[in-house]
Amino acid sequence: MSTGKEQLEVEDDLVESDDDGTEAPVVEVAKTNLSKRRTIDNLLEERRLQRQLADYDFDL
Repeated sequence: MSTGKEQLEVEDDLVESDDDGTEAPVVEVAKTNLSKRRTIDNLLEERRLQRQLADYDFDL
């Protein structure tokens, strides 16, 4: 229990700054991953449509 008369030590070197640059790479990775995902989705959609065209019976 503390009596209030004791001196508490405070360490100032643990304060984090906002400009440490850790957020910028995360944003770039997210943009890159989203771009890759969109490219994959577009390729899959194109392949699906090509299969539908190949399976379509043109002699109706």
